[in-house]
Amino acid sequence: ETNTLPFHPFENQQGDILRMEKEHRVLQEQLRAAEEKVEQLQRRSSEEIGVLEELLKKSVEETKVSQNELDWFHQDSEAQGRKWQQEKKELRENLKTLRSKVKKHTDTRDRYLKTIDEKEKQYNGYLNAFLDTSNKFANEKVKLEELIKKSQDDSQKCEKRAVKAEVSVFQSWKEAEVWKLSGTVAKAEANLQVLKTLSSSAAAAPVLKSQIDSWETFISNVKKQLEKIEAEYEAKIELVKSGARISLTKVETVEIPPP
Repeated sequence: ETNTLPFHPFENQQGDILRMEKEHRVLQEQLRAAEEKVEQLQRRSSEEIGVLEELLKKSVEETKVSQNELDWFHQDSEAQGRKWQQEKKELRENLKTLRSKVKKHTDTRDRYLKTIDEKEKQYNGYLNAFLDTSNKFANEKVKLEELIKKSQDDSQKCEKRAVKAEVSVFQSWKEAEVWKLSGTVAKAEANLQVLKTLSSSAAAAPVLKSQIDSWETFISNVKKQLEKIEAEYEAKIELVKSGARISLTKVETVEIPPP
């Protein structure tokens, strides 16, 4: 019953505790997967930010070079100057775009960091709840083990008392049957002794011989049945003492009619 019935108040039906543990493991796996995904996204963002920073640095250097070249060749050609101005404008636009991308990735990183913090708080909450529940289950387990041990001790005591009671019943039945058959044998032997005394005269001997033989046969059969009943009861008693489960019934006896 302890292993099959719902464990109140933690279970409304059998298996609730196992389902709770399974759901907790699923939540842990989901949290672990989310953390890994966030780490991957963070690494990817860091890589992209690095690439963008390199591009930005390169663009700045190119802008410096372009500005220097523009100063150097400004006197040579207005057309060349407009060309460099246009390139400078494009570079600034590219720089603006790059800065926008950097800001976007930075915002994304901050958002992921915030999500990680929230998930970590949620995980800590789940972990604390799990630890509390685990401690409660551990305490309940200790109590149940103590109850089981006490029940086992009580069961062993009851079993010993039951064995003793069954042995006592079989012993009582055996003694009653032995007393009954022993009394029958004693009465029969008394009758036989009377017949043998009467047959001492020569005239009565032929007449009483058949009766004497019948009583001797009767006494022999009763003694055999007495031995058989004693042996069967002793066998039942030994089986009960060895721990076997047998039916608590009397040994069948055959009624032997006297001569």
